[in-house]
Order: sequence, then C-alpha cells, then structure tokens
Amino acid sequence: MMPIDTPAEFRSGLPTRPAGVSRKGAPLALFLVSMSLIVAVWYWLASPVLLDHALIDPAKKLDCVSYAPFRSGQTPWNSDIVIKPEQIAEDLNQLAEVSNCIRTYSVENGLDKVPQLASKVGLKVILGIWLGRDRVKNAALADTAVSLARGYKGTVTSVIVGSEVLLRGEMTVADLREIIRSVRARIDTPITYADSWDYWLRYKEMAADVDFVTIHMLPFWEDEPIRAEDAAAHVIDIYRKVALAFPGKSILIGEAGWPSKGRMREVSLPSRINQARFISELLDRAAYEKIRVNVFEAYDEPWKRQWEGTVGAHWGLFDGVTREIKHAAGTAISNYPFWKLQLGAGLAFGASIFLVALLTLWRRPSPIGLASWLAVSACATTGGILLGLAAEKTAYENYGIAGMFNQGLLLTAAITLPLLCANALMAGRPLPTFGELVGAREGWPSSLPALLLGFVLVATTLVTVEIALGLVFDSRSRYFPFASLTMAAVPVWTVALLCRRKPDIGVTAEAVFAGLLVAAALLLFLNEGVHNWQSLWTAAAFVMFGAALWPPHPIAVWSALSLRRQERAVQPMAVASLPQPASQAGAAGGLIAASKVECDK
Repeated sequence: MMPIDTPAEFRSGLPTRPAGVSRKGAPLALFLVSMSLIVAVWYWLASPVLLDHALIDPAKKLDCVSYAPFRSGQTPWNSDIVIKPEQIAEDLNQLAEVSNCIRTYSVENGLDKVPQLASKVGLKVILGIWLGRDRVKNAALADTAVSLARGYKGTVTSVIVGSEVLLRGEMTVADLREIIRSVRARIDTPITYADSWDYWLRYKEMAADVDFVTIHMLPFWEDEPIRAEDAAAHVIDIYRKVALAFPGKSILIGEAGWPSKGRMREVSLPSRINQARFISELLDRAAYEKIRVNVFEAYDEPWKRQWEGTVGAHWGLFDGVTREIKHAAGTAISNYPFWKLQLGAGLAFGASIFLVALLTLWRRPSPIGLASWLAVSACATTGGILLGLAAEKTAYENYGIAGMFNQGLLLTAAITLPLLCANALMAGRPLPTFGELVGAREGWPSSLPALLLGFVLVATTLVTVEIALGLVFDSRSRYFPFASLTMAAVPVWTVALLCRRKPDIGVTAEAVFAGLLVAAALLLFLNEGVHNWQSLWTAAAFVMFGAALWPPHPIAVWSALSLRRQERAVQPMAVASLPQPASQAGAAGGLIAASKVECDK
C-alpha cells in the first residue's frame, strides 16, 4: 500500500513517466498532436463538393419555386402583419433571375399584391388559398383569390385551393370538395388541391373536382426517412405510382426539397451538400422524364423554427436573413462555409486549455504523470474540434425561447468546463459534490477554481437533464446537442476518473441525475434507432456525463463494503477487544486506506 504522502500520479495506479520527461517532452508532443488533429478534422469536415452543373443557373431557370415573403420577426400566424409591397418586389426581382414561376400559399399578409408585382418582372404565379377550420375566413380568402385570378389571367396560371388541410385534419373531405367546386365554378383558371402524396392515394375521389393533381414529396419527412443520396430516385418512383393511380390527370410535384440545417431523422441528414445534391439530381431526372417540379422553397423561413425546430427554418435556396444564394453557380459547396473561422477559434481554445494546465503547474510545481497530460490533451482536442460546431448549432439550432436559453447555457458550460477541469487535473483536485455546494458556506471548496467548477457542474447537469428529458418526450423538432455535450462531458469524465472522491462522501443527487441520463440515453437509442449518428453520439455523451457523476470508483466502494461486512461479522462474537494478529491488523488498515484513496490536494 502506498504511503499517504505519495504523489497522486503514483497512487492512481496509471502509467507514469519521469517528472522531467512529463513536464518537458510529453506536454509539447501532446500539444502538437492535439493541434494537428484539430486542423485535420476541420479540413475533412469542410471538404467541398462540386456538382456536375450549377443548382441554380440563370441560363436554365427553375420551372417554379415556392415563395413566402416572411423575414425575421414576421409570421403568417399574425393576420395583422402586412408585408410591404417593396419587400415583396425586392424578392421577386431576385427570383425572376433564377425561376420562371413562383408558388404562393395564401392571399393574406400582403400576398394579394404578388400577382401584380410578379407581372412586372415576368414571373408566372401558382396562386394558393390557405384553408383552415374557419369557414367564414375560408370563403373570404377564396373570393380574394377568384378576383386575382380573373384580374391577372396572364400571370396566374393556376389556383391551389388548400394546402395539406387534410393532412392537418382541419377540414373534412366533403367540406374541402365543396369549396373547390365553388372556386372552380367562378374562374377559367385551372384548379388543384395540394397535399402529401399518400393523402391523395387515400382520398382518390378528390381528383374529380380538380384539373390536375398536386402532390408534396419531402423525403426527409417520410414515415420512413430516405437517405439524401436515394431521395431523387424515391421521388420519381412515387410520382410514377401516383400517376398510375390517376390516369388521365396531369401530376405536378408541388413540393420537393431538402433542409440545409437541423437534426437527423434516422438516415436523413440535413446539410448544404445534401440539399444541393438532392435538388440537382431531381431536376435532372424530372427534365429527362418531362415531369413538372416546384422546388420547395425560395427562402429560408426563420419563423418556422419556433414550431418545427431548425429543420423547418432551412429549406430555402436563399438564406432567409441575408437573402444570399446558398449554392452559387461555379463554386464548390461546403457544409461549413466559415470553417476557417471555426478552425481558428478551435485552435485558440485548445491552446488555452494547455495554457491553463501549465499555469496551474507553475503555481504548484510537482511531478505530474502522463495520464494527467493525456487527459488535458483529450480536453483540448475535443474542445478544439467541436467548438466551431457547437457555436454554429447554438446560433441556428433551438426550439423556442427555452431552447435558445438552454443551448446558450450549455455552450457557455462547454467552454468553461474544459478550462476548469484542466486546472483540477493539474492540481489533483476531485470534482466538488453537490452536497458541498448546497450546504453551509463553510463547507464549500476552499479554492475559487474548485468553487467555480462545482457551480458550473451543477448548472450543466440541470441543463443536460432537461435536454435529455425533452428529447425523450418531445423529440420531433428538438436538436441533438452532441457537440456541446461532448465538450462538457469529456473533461468532467477525465477528472472523475483520475481524481476520485472519497467513497463515504454523499453523492445521492449525482447518482439520481446519472441514472436519469443513462435512462434517457437508452430511450433515445430505442426511439431514434441505429442509423441516426447524431442521436447515438448524443446518447453516448449522456452516458459519459452520467458516468462522471456516478459515485466513486467501484473498487473503492467494494473495499468499503467488504470492511463493513467484516465488522458486522466480528461484533456478534464479542472479540472486538481482543488483540488482532499483525497480519489481520495490516489487512484491515489496508482496506481502510483503500477506501479513502483520493487525488492529492
């Protein structure tokens, strides 16, 4: 048994190197390896893809594209918001350069001005009427659309009476057919209804009231999600299936698109490259088979984030805020267009973690084992690689106000914990317990870094558990914060592994939270399946964080329990006062010492 004053790195039982080598050679070598790995991973992540031809080519315009004018702070759910004609005109001028036609979904919020403005720039319009539960409002909107179709016959090529109202369950088939007939009786413009392709197959009788069938096909949202590489072929296959079901009716693919950001759904991964690949391949196939396609959609719609999460807000060919095209002609497409900035931030962050470790040693010069430097290197490498990803996800991926707050708090913790844990690793200081922090002030850790580590750990635990429960009970639109979670979990786990608490310290709260995280990880795995790597990574981060919170090392706990069993066995024999043989006394002392093993403070 090692004496009590033996340095922490020797008592940990982990491989060590001579002090001089650890302080001089290993840290520098690990630093260089860490920085190299950060550069290599970001170079791989940002690798661009060059399509066979441009997704949007002014020389070969799109047939049609969905258009909604709503920008930041604007939403169609507020009927009092009226988009200024100047704003709509600005968008239509831009869209006229890349498309021959636009599809609208409503005539509210100033969209009744679209036909007039579109006629000035040579755009055709597929005019949409947004139907819902309010019959009076439905009738008023239908009257407006009829008036526009009559007034702009050369611009309005067709009218879509309702979009996915059956899918949303807001109207019956009988009521929908009635309003379609009323519109059709008043205008000569072709009439249609738009819904998911499977709803058209479910309600085939709808075809009798329309001039053509408009189907929505978004492979990302299929009941069985499709890989981006297979999505274009899937759309064409479904188109053929629908065409066979409605002989004599022309078919319009009214929506076909792919999100550029957001959470995975099984094998469906949103990304800029996947969006460009899918649309490019679909348009090629559609042109070859003479299939009409309306691309979904022109601009990102930030207002959808609150209801559909990140995915709902990023289906546009143009950025919803800057109005800049995502896939410019003649340029390679990268999933991380700002990767150099993200790489630079990651290198600086990784170097900062090493710097904190060196400063801690400078104030506490003592031999440090290789295990501690490996832990610091792991924290620096993980943080350096994932910082850019975590920051990007914090900016884009959130679900409502609470989601924005939680993600921001988690990112703050993910940046803070590696620095505080590097200090703890070099100082040989275990993680503070929740009991210490919520108890009397005199029981708090004596050093400021330890106190900060404790409070940040508590806050991170609470946020992580809230995120885990949200993913279990309401996962459809919530993000997988694997980057921030891993940045936080790795350093906490390394400190828990190398700097162990005493087994007799109360950690009931930590055990409860650890159990919740492990259970959430299991349920997340069962809900999302084995193909969603974002889900699997997040579940693994939950388990790692839970392992760091779990009570002290099982060996130390087992030693303490063994000692207690021996004491209970001896007491009934009334031999506690008898002198023990030297070998027995030494064994008991060894068990006690083993049960109190902790990092050198």
